[in-house]
Amino acid sequence: MARYLGKETTRVDGLAKVTGKAKYAAEFQVPNVAYGFIVLSTVAKGRIAAIDIRQAEQAGGVIRVFTHLNAGRLGPAPAADAAPAWSWPLQSDRVFFSGQPIALVVAESYEQARHAARLVKATYVTEPHNTDFATVLDRALPDPDTAKGKPRGDPAAAMQAAAVKIEAEYRIPINHHNPIEPHAAIAFWQGDQLTVFDKTQQVFGVQAHLAEGLGVPAENIRVVSPFVGGAFGASLKPNYYPSLTAMAARALQRPVKVVYTRAQMFTGHGYRPHTIQKIALGADRDGKLSSMIHEAFHNTSSFEAFSDATTGFTRQLYACPNLHAPLKVAATDLATPTWMRAPGAVSGMFALECAMDELAHKLRIDPMELRLVNYAEVDPESGKPFSSKALRECYRLGAEKFGWKHRKAEPRSMRDGRLLVGWGMASSVWGAMQMPASARITYRADGTAGVSSGTSDIGPGTYTVMTMIAAEFLGLRLEQVHFELGDTRQPKAPAQGGSWTTSSVGSAVRGAALAVAAKLLQLADRDAASPLKGATAAQVEMLDGRLHLKRDPSRAVDIADLMRRTATAEITETYDSTPSPERAKYASLAHGAQFVEVKVDPDLGTVKVTRVIEVTACGKILNPLASHSQEIGGVVWGIGMALEEATEIDHRYGRIMNANLQHYHVPVNADIHSIETIFVEEEDSIVNPLGVKGMGELGMVGIPAAIANAIFHATGKRVRDLPITPEKLL
Repeated sequence: MARYLGKETTRVDGLAKVTGKAKYAAEFQVPNVAYGFIVLSTVAKGRIAAIDIRQAEQAGGVIRVFTHLNAGRLGPAPAADAAPAWSWPLQSDRVFFSGQPIALVVAESYEQARHAARLVKATYVTEPHNTDFATVLDRALPDPDTAKGKPRGDPAAAMQAAAVKIEAEYRIPINHHNPIEPHAAIAFWQGDQLTVFDKTQQVFGVQAHLAEGLGVPAENIRVVSPFVGGAFGASLKPNYYPSLTAMAARALQRPVKVVYTRAQMFTGHGYRPHTIQKIALGADRDGKLSSMIHEAFHNTSSFEAFSDATTGFTRQLYACPNLHAPLKVAATDLATPTWMRAPGAVSGMFALECAMDELAHKLRIDPMELRLVNYAEVDPESGKPFSSKALRECYRLGAEKFGWKHRKAEPRSMRDGRLLVGWGMASSVWGAMQMPASARITYRADGTAGVSSGTSDIGPGTYTVMTMIAAEFLGLRLEQVHFELGDTRQPKAPAQGGSWTTSSVGSAVRGAALAVAAKLLQLADRDAASPLKGATAAQVEMLDGRLHLKRDPSRAVDIADLMRRTATAEITETYDSTPSPERAKYASLAHGAQFVEVKVDPDLGTVKVTRVIEVTACGKILNPLASHSQEIGGVVWGIGMALEEATEIDHRYGRIMNANLQHYHVPVNADIHSIETIFVEEEDSIVNPLGVKGMGELGMVGIPAAIANAIFHATGKRVRDLPITPEKLL
């Protein structure tokens, strides 16, 4: 019986966070640090004709002002025939988006740098720009990765022959990451050795990026990121500021710190792209799907390709013999998008799950019943069996908890006094991925263990769950295990993204713990009279300072005594975990179902999400306390996407108008009411040794669609353009 795994466990890093002991990127104390402040372009396209830094250089405390005219070289020199592009900051006079960095002012204090930054004057030769994605759809090109998935069957012919069909277009505006911690870096050199404290989800990715940019061997660069105050995709790929900070530190031969302002966050690390989706569904009169055509379009920048695979999960959710799910991407004169919690999936499911609701309404079939009619027992795309799938149980349990059977089918048929009440539901899906990862454990004779892996913790509780896994398989108490992460000096791990950290790094920690037990068994076997003589590593386990046979705990050795007798002060094992070849025989996905109640004021158009039941099937739940928190956070984010979040751009200037938290709206406490999250645990020995699946993204995926469907049920108005703000309901 598990001692820790599956049990509610408070955060082992909680005390450090509430007392300030936990250090975030900008909080490390480095002697003699100078402060950088970034100056941004005010035009969307063109080139810098002149940049006057004289007044800024003369301001109090200013050390240097870096521009494209005097900045150190970053990145390889472009080929002579290469098209103009922007990969590294301050490398040319070209401007590709409003908010592109054009100067870095470095001063003795942050306030001095900020003041002097306002004295930098740039003049531009502007060129025609276009930031309005809807006007460039005719220039969209197929996403190469998505295009590898060929149409299934003959969707066009099946659509034409379908007894019932619906066609609709759905739009999602640009959404922006706004984590509590702003992006920041501190860089300092010691000879040819560079250390960078950075807010990142992948220390090894930043290390490689800096090596390329600075022309320095990767082994000469240390990247440290022990705590991240929220990222969720905003720090998956290296952003421009670490290279800018390191370049300035090298030029000045002293440490430099750069921290984004909240406004700079809107052009400094990407965003959820503007997405337009056209969906056609064809079915028989019983609701059985015969054809699905899901076309998606989203923007990228003019200088860098990006795709969030918007239609990827459409191919795997419902059983349908004829399907086409293409994605096209078009360039705009904006910064490059990036991954944002549940990238692609939440956008694609918003369109698909709303379209399913529209089809259910047209057929006069219950929305949940329509989904059950089209339930995929095997992966529709590959034909492979699922390693596990409990979505049917999610529907059943969610409907029962929510009271779905009491839903009146007709829109505007349910009220609470003068308020219109609507009930909506949706499905969610996410990958159950595992990436190669390494972890190291040092087990000491005093019964303590140090565990490390160069992963990240952007907030889901990685410190805690890795401590739990190590304690479980080392047979120790939680307080006897110390887990460290976020440093390129530690064993290599993948980025914390894609909801694969626990499956990947957790499997490595488990493997390292079992390797420690195997090494102890080898030590025990030196004694001819050992009670474990002849046992294999798979037959023993560690518990409370003893190594014993699983089937007969009385046959055991005292570990401390064993290590003393063999003069072993500590045992260090590094384990490289990789996905099992067995996985290739199966499709592995995590699923969920969301049930939402809204109340709409018919006179004001205001919407309150008054009740949410979210049921999730994502393998084994290792820490229910943190897992419920993860799912609640996903629901809150989905409420923001559905009702509030939109980045507004003045296309005349290509400039973001609401680059602040006054006008870019996100949910606050008053917006959030009852949220209940439930897990349907799956036994899955195929997906990874721990049997876990990703949940961080999954909790958000179906929420915007469920809310939109509930609003239609409440009002009879189908809003296909997010966010659903009051004026759209009046």
